[in-house]
Amino acid sequence: MRTEDVLAAIATGLWRWDNASGTVTLDAEAARLLGLPAQPATLSESAVRSRFHPVDWNEVDGIVNLAVAEGTLAEVRLRIMDESGRVLRTVRSRSKPIASGESYLLIGTIQEVAEPQPGTTAAHPSITGDWRRSREAFLLDAGRALAEARSTSEVLRVAASLSMPGFSPDGLAVFGVAGDRLTIIGHHGHNPGDDGPFTDMALDMDYPAADVVRSGRAIYLPSPQEYRRRYPATWPLAQRFDRQSWAFVPLIVAGHTIGAWMAAFKHPVAFTPDERSVLTTVARMLAQALARAGEAESERELSLGLQRAMMPTVGPEIPGMTVAARYVPTGGGLQVGGDWYDMIPLPGSRTGAGAGRFALVIGDVQGHDVRAAGLMGQLRIALRAYASEGHSPDAVLSRASRFLYGIAESYGVPDPYGDGYEDYAPRFATCLYIEVDPATGTLDIARAGHPDPVIRTADGTALIRATAGGLPLGIEADSDYPTTRLVLDPDETIMICTDGLIETGGHDMASGWTRLRPVLEKHTGDSLEQLADELVQAVHGPSSHHTTGPLVDRREDDIALLLLRRNVGGVGTAPPAAVRRTALTIAQAEPERIAGARRQLRELLHDWADEEQVDSAVLMISEMVTNVLVHTDGDALLVAEARGELGTRRLRVEVADASDELPHRRRPGEMASSGRGLILMEMLADAWGVDPRGDGKSIWFELYEPGAAGSPGTSDAGPAEPSSE
Repeated sequence: MRTEDVLAAIATGLWRWDNASGTVTLDAEAARLLGLPAQPATLSESAVRSRFHPVDWNEVDGIVNLAVAEGTLAEVRLRIMDESGRVLRTVRSRSKPIASGESYLLIGTIQEVAEPQPGTTAAHPSITGDWRRSREAFLLDAGRALAEARSTSEVLRVAASLSMPGFSPDGLAVFGVAGDRLTIIGHHGHNPGDDGPFTDMALDMDYPAADVVRSGRAIYLPSPQEYRRRYPATWPLAQRFDRQSWAFVPLIVAGHTIGAWMAAFKHPVAFTPDERSVLTTVARMLAQALARAGEAESERELSLGLQRAMMPTVGPEIPGMTVAARYVPTGGGLQVGGDWYDMIPLPGSRTGAGAGRFALVIGDVQGHDVRAAGLMGQLRIALRAYASEGHSPDAVLSRASRFLYGIAESYGVPDPYGDGYEDYAPRFATCLYIEVDPATGTLDIARAGHPDPVIRTADGTALIRATAGGLPLGIEADSDYPTTRLVLDPDETIMICTDGLIETGGHDMASGWTRLRPVLEKHTGDSLEQLADELVQAVHGPSSHHTTGPLVDRREDDIALLLLRRNVGGVGTAPPAAVRRTALTIAQAEPERIAGARRQLRELLHDWADEEQVDSAVLMISEMVTNVLVHTDGDALLVAEARGELGTRRLRVEVADASDELPHRRRPGEMASSGRGLILMEMLADAWGVDPRGDGKSIWFELYEPGAAGSPGTSDAGPAEPSSE
């Protein structure tokens, strides 16, 4: 009698799966079990695949690869489906894979069975298929949890919490490789100190984990007797833990064995093909998670090292001033980029000023990668060198721009590797440079395409202070950077930052400033460190991000932040008056800055009680500045100052010029386009006038907040008469 006839008598079929040709050969009984006509057939892989449940077919490849790696039988249960998707029967296939290079030949049997639970010899109808579904759910959950683990400790915690369906281990250990030594990365289910003998073990030692690392093959020890027989030298080390079964599975990444995973059981485990498949799958996911975590930790360590090397401290202490700084990376990639800040002691010989002058620098090199970080380091050193030579702010930035432009030109050579890997596109940088004289509070500011600074006045008002500026560094070889001079009054704070503080979270410059302003104005207390933390929290807090709308896709950026406060004088000094001030020079060649002057005045009066008065003030400064630019040959100097407590303040605005010609009241006709400046001031201002000066004149007006003394409704005083009349 033929073998096929004997097997058919016991409802067992033969099949042959040739992976290289993609064909499956079935005898008559195998064809019948697969729901096909009961006759021998050679079918394509896809035709046979259509007879199996999709989930079951996807397992075949993994189980076969496992059997090839371990040199064992491939055993798998498969659900047979008909054309309508109904399950006809469950079959078990036992096959011997014969590997040949990248392909293999699978020869085995197919037999109809009731699906038993792993570890048992019989199946109860009520539990058929339950273990399979539990295993699938377990692997999905385990894969998701391991994929979300961000550090080695998190990976180990996830591994310790895994509850495998039907055969959960009570002891786990993860072994790593360091040179020719085997080490323990982490363990679970053991007492403190139990890992002592295993922490530093030679790879050539007769121990299962070392054997697994050497061979790359799993080792299953279903009983203490088997452990003692195969590893007698190290059995005493394992005997004291009173375990019954052990699985040592290799941790393999990209074909390289990086360690081993041990799962130990208090109860006997037979390690059926299904159970070995689960253990191998978990080990594969665990290895990938450990590799990812190791790479992430290496990147974080590199990032922190680069950050510590590139970011200076803001010490030492400066008499009469307080400085606070923050650098916050995005959280992605290497966590380093082109943002930086610096504090540079300056020589006292350039202007004859005394010792103690220093420079504050903040900037942002284009990009968020290693090259941006490298250029930032070079540029920071260059700025330090130019500043230490005693150059003025405009000269420092001009030289730095030429330096960065020269570096960009050097990147114009062909790619030496010929693979396009290196990015040779020129990079630019924005920068804000402030020379500070602590004795007088004078700030000389030069700006290269960077956001303007913000002044927090003594009464807590936050104002964007418009400053003259030039192109970002590196755009042109020769660029000019005009200098703006400000005076920081006692108890005033200047904030300079990179655009990451403003735009992170999906904001643009306008909405980002709207988010930051209340933080600056509501801050109480003297701690600049606390204010810096509050500003960063406002940007990184849960309520700070756009989740819908046109700004939602704006990517996040690094944050660099510097705060400088001029402290109030010594003990017994009277507290500073509540004063807000802004000043602006508008040159003959820059009439477009009139719009900036209007904007600054609105910023100064953002919480003024009467909106109509704000509109009036904006209209009057437009007239005053325009008259200077039209009727004189000089520049206009605008100074606006608001004094007093909220609700009772007085605004005084002066526009000075170098012309001795005083304005005259005119009576323009109905169609006239000029001549109404003084008439507007007489109608809108609470007081106004023209004051001659030795080198020109100053025209001014005052507005009183509704609650201020002398405002309409609180006094009978009328507008002051102009001194030119």
